[in-house]
Amino acid sequence: MRPATAATRFLESLWIPEGPKAGQSVKLAPFQKRFVGGALAPDVSMAVMSIARGNGKTALSAGLALGALLGVWDSQPRREVVIAARTRDQGRIAFEFAAGFARSLPDDRQAQLRFRRSPRLEIEFEGAGGPHYLRVIAADGKSALGLAPTMALMDERGHWPLDRGDELEQALLSGLGKRGGRALIISTSAPDDAHPFSRWIDEPLPGVYVQEHRPPPGLPADDLASLKLANPGARHGIGASVEWLQAQARRAIARGGSTLSSFRLLNRNERVSGEARDVLLTVDQWLACEVSELPPPEGPMVIGIDLGGSASMSAAAFYWPKTGRLECLGTFPHKPGLLERGQADGVAGRYVEMAERGELSVLGGRTVPVAPWLGEVMSRVEGQTVSALVMDRYKQAELGEAIQQAGIRAPLVWRGMGFKDGGEDCERFRRLVFDGRVKSRPSLLLRSAFADAVVLRDPAGNMKLAKARSLGRIDAVAATVLAVSEGMRRTARSAPKGRALLWV
Repeated sequence: MRPATAATRFLESLWIPEGPKAGQSVKLAPFQKRFVGGALAPDVSMAVMSIARGNGKTALSAGLALGALLGVWDSQPRREVVIAARTRDQGRIAFEFAAGFARSLPDDRQAQLRFRRSPRLEIEFEGAGGPHYLRVIAADGKSALGLAPTMALMDERGHWPLDRGDELEQALLSGLGKRGGRALIISTSAPDDAHPFSRWIDEPLPGVYVQEHRPPPGLPADDLASLKLANPGARHGIGASVEWLQAQARRAIARGGSTLSSFRLLNRNERVSGEARDVLLTVDQWLACEVSELPPPEGPMVIGIDLGGSASMSAAAFYWPKTGRLECLGTFPHKPGLLERGQADGVAGRYVEMAERGELSVLGGRTVPVAPWLGEVMSRVEGQTVSALVMDRYKQAELGEAIQQAGIRAPLVWRGMGFKDGGEDCERFRRLVFDGRVKSRPSLLLRSAFADAVVLRDPAGNMKLAKARSLGRIDAVAATVLAVSEGMRRTARSAPKGRALLWV
């Protein structure tokens, strides 16, 4: 019998141990059967599933762990099954599910099981070729050293601590290789594309089965079709109902902030930060700025410049204060290519997609030449009245030389990016966003940059822009904040009355 068939029959022979349907037979939903079939296929050594909270992830993991312990599809002697979780308390949930499922086994099988809850959570099975063990460990790589599991289940891998989580994952994968074991990774989405769990999905390797239930980005939180996509169990009576999810979505929209971000991460399975950190703008606050048709480029404009490092992105933002029109352009050097750079930054093919949308360009060899790049920036707004070119004073010397070489004639404004100038600029930018005076086309460049942009605060409450992750690119946000805040200052200044004084 095929392993997937044996596993499905075993799971559906169990009883549900808790919840409204406790005591009823387990009935796998189609998406669960598809995962079991893919995970236990002959040529698969690792299976990854990303799905929203409340869709039976932990219960499915526990059922598969119990089946692996009993040798339902694997008859190796002295089997060892490991359930790895972020903390011991989180692992206890899977352990209790496995213990609950075990109560629906025949009496003779139950008599062969020994349950231990101290010093570690463990089930011992005295079957043929035994003893066999099922153990729960926390996300500490040292706790996995010396193990040789026949199956390892990584629960909520997308939310393990990065350093210890990577260490544990590598320890488990190396241990699985000793006995030809399988790894099952089941989790809600990680907060960003750079997380190792996201990379397993975006860059699948041979022998890796991937099943992802994640809606496209940019949709309203209460969008019905995408809620059903992220929560396939809802239509089969698993977890929350669709009505409850929509009600929670509306509550999250009303509250906004970290409540809405957490709902998108956990209940919609989107890759957004669910932490209650001080972000510059939430995903939904920025999406409110995106319009299908831009207002006309009327009146004087302001250009914000953020010059990247020797080999990183440089960005320019164009803002028309009179109409609120905003455009943004990012630029990378040619080497390495956009695809290779995206893989190194943990965003896969996102840079290539930005270039195809006209939001990202390439210039120069291994660095972006400053003077030619500024010339290209100014050529995009030829014929427009440039009221100011706003730049970071930290690179004043380099930018000043390039402006002179490019022959640019425009008023120059130098701003700091620390708490003094940065606090004022960030606050002015947020004020204009909330007042609906910033309008942009849907921009993958800006969406990506705002997802990585957070603010740091000093004891007095002043803020400055910072990256949420080391590989994040927030250059487009920095240029946008400079341009929009300067546009607000120029609009707020009253026009001079009467003639200026003349000194003779």
